[in-house]
Formats: sequence, structure tokens, C-alpha cells
Amino acid sequence: MKIINNPNRESWSEVLKRPTQTVGDIEDVVNKVFSEVSKRGDVAIKAFTNKFDGVSLESNIVTSKEIEHAIQQVPISLQNAIKKAKENIEAFHTAQKTSKVEIETTIGVACWQEKRPIQKIGLYIPGGTAPLFSTVLMLAVPARIAGCKEVVLCSPPNKEGKLAPEILFAAKLCGVTKIIKVGGIQAIAGLTFGTDNIPQVYKIFGPGNQFVTVAKQLATKYGVAIDMPAGPSELLVVADESANASYIASDLLSQAEHGTDSQVILVSTSKDLINNVSIEVENQLAILPRKTIAEKAIANSKLIYVENDDLALELIDEYGPEHFIICSKKEDFFVEGINNAGSVFIGDYTPESAGDYASGTNHTLPTNGFAKSYSGVNLDSFLKSMTFQKISKEGLLNIGETIELMAEAEGLQAHKNAVTIRLKDLK
Repeated sequence: MKIINNPNRESWSEVLKRPTQTVGDIEDVVNKVFSEVSKRGDVAIKAFTNKFDGVSLESNIVTSKEIEHAIQQVPISLQNAIKKAKENIEAFHTAQKTSKVEIETTIGVACWQEKRPIQKIGLYIPGGTAPLFSTVLMLAVPARIAGCKEVVLCSPPNKEGKLAPEILFAAKLCGVTKIIKVGGIQAIAGLTFGTDNIPQVYKIFGPGNQFVTVAKQLATKYGVAIDMPAGPSELLVVADESANASYIASDLLSQAEHGTDSQVILVSTSKDLINNVSIEVENQLAILPRKTIAEKAIANSKLIYVENDDLALELIDEYGPEHFIICSKKEDFFVEGINNAGSVFIGDYTPESAGDYASGTNHTLPTNGFAKSYSGVNLDSFLKSMTFQKISKEGLLNIGETIELMAEAEGLQAHKNAVTIRLKDLK
């Protein structure tokens, strides 16, 4: 990991640069796939699955028989662990339910807000080098709590044309209504346009690589909403001399092993800690099964020394990390001061992997600086807020003239007339 000492503000944008391609680098590929899927549907989906995943499928729809067979392959101990994680995720997201907001703004003018589920949603579950069955829990659980009627799951097949048994077990456990063996850009395109096999949805959820991220953004041009731009994983740790170097190294590596384009950063006011963490990273990296992947991510990662906590906080807010770990004697300073982070982990005994799996918070979070403007996935992500109003005769008499004056001032005579015609009957 590269050590950077006291970077000046002018260099922050370069120091904090993500190791990701620009949208322009991959947009052409995404556009071509979308164009083909919109024209040729499942035929194009099959061709791209063959091209990108190296497998030719007779059918990409997962059958109930496949699901039952997969469940039998998941060890009981892991099944129980998944069920426990589901309980915690369910508890946290159920607690996010809000009641109807109702008020009489003026006598006779009743306004209220209620939430309704998004009826058709698509879940993208990454496969590849690490099939993320935990993401099934993070997306399908709140979808079920929200009351979404149609939940379609897409995930790339392996070379044998199968999905990980754990993904199918979690999907069955959480009430997913349809599972399709398709990944990458073509999965997002299928959910966007709809095919004979893949239902068109109203909103797409789930993380993915840079191509999936750009594909999701392109989907919005065709009227499909997305949860957020969620690309390669990232983690930033802030720590002082009191922190445990081995703990921090383990957290950094836990995100580095996600993918070669992941990024991890340590910001510290202690040069000794930075040196110790650097040594620990090398020691722990040497024995990781995913060493090759983690090494490439570590090459893009940094250990940054700053002189004081105020500078540290400013630097972190400028970066806007997906995951933010605080290991400092002044944890309250960072907890209260942070504005831009997807999810925050506080103290020596709160590893980021707890949030990835089982503490209850959601791990589908904004990356690439989007934490400055996006929230992570939560119950409201699967709901729409709808407003209602009912005005009595008295209410219209109370606000009628206000509406007439405003409508006339904007030059919208028909708007004014809609009120005037009623007021004449009431006076």
C-alpha cells in the first residue's frame, strides 16, 4: 500500500481518485448490449451469456426442482447462519416502517401521505468469483416487508450453467418470485425491456462491477428506476495511535478481496500505526485464499497520514466512502461530524464484515463518491410516498381565493376557473 504523508488540499482529488474506468470507457459496450436485447430479447440474452459467461443454456429460468436440489447441498449449519442473519436484517428493516402522516393544513383541507410498495422489482446478485448470497437477504428481505408483489432475481451462471446453491436457498427463504440465470449488462437490459423469460420491472436493485453500474444508469433513460450507482467496493478506516493494527489490516483486506478494482484507505494521525498496519497487511495477505485479487486491490490503496482529526474528517468527507470504520479515542467527533458515508462502523469490535452479513444493516451502499448524495438501500427504497387530499366546502372557501390569485398571476386561467366555478356554487 502506498503511504502518503500530509497531502495538501490541492492534491486531495488526485490522492482520493478511485481505480475505476470512466463511464466513457465502457458506455459503448453497454449501449450495444442494450440495443441487441431491446431488439432480440432472449435470443440476445442467450448469446451474451455465452459470450461473457462462457456457457450456453437451453433455458435460463431456474425451476423449482433446481431450487429443491440446491437447498439439499447447503449445509445445515450454513442454513441456520443464513436464517439468523435474515432475522436480524428483518428486525432492523421492519423497525424502519413509518405511520401515515396526516394534517389539516387549513380548516376543511385534509392532507396526508401514505406509502405503497413498488410492485415489480429486479434484484441483481453478483456471481463470478464470489456469489453474494448475502445480497439476496439484503434486497429480498426489505422487498418482502414492503409488500412488493413481483421480485425477479438475476444472477450470472457458472461454467456448468448453475447458480450457487446458497443463492437459491436464500432466494427461496426470502420469497423471491422468479429466478433467472443471467448476469452482467444483459441482465440489467433484460429487466429494463422485458423478454419472454425476464419480466420487465419498475426498479432495479443490487451491486455489480463497473459495467453493471453503467448499465443500471442507462436503464434510467428507459424509465426504470435504480437503487443507486453501486460499483466496486471500497472502505476507509480512520484510526489513531490507540487502534489495533492487526484489526485494521484485517478490515482493509476484507474489502480488498472483493475484487481487483476495490479500494481501501487508512487515514491516521499516527505514523507508527500506519507503519504497523502496512506490515500487518503484508503478513495477513500472504495467507489469503484470494491473495491474487486482494493484491491488485491493495496496489490501488493508500495509507494517508494527516496532522490532526479536523483534517482527517475533511478528507474523509471529500472522499465519501461506501464503508467508514472509526477506531479512534475521539469516535464521537467522527460520528457526529461525518456527512458523507454509506455505512459507519464504530469501535474495535465492529468489523465491516458484520454489516456485510448479519448485524442487520443493509450492505447495498453507494460507492465512487455517491455517498455524498445517495442513501444506502433501506425499507423506503422499496416504497413510494403518495400524497392524498380531501377538501370540504368550507375548506375550498378558505383557500379558494388564494388559489385563484396565484393561478391568475401565473397566467393559467383554466386553473383559476376550476376553483371559481365551484366557489360560485358555494356562495
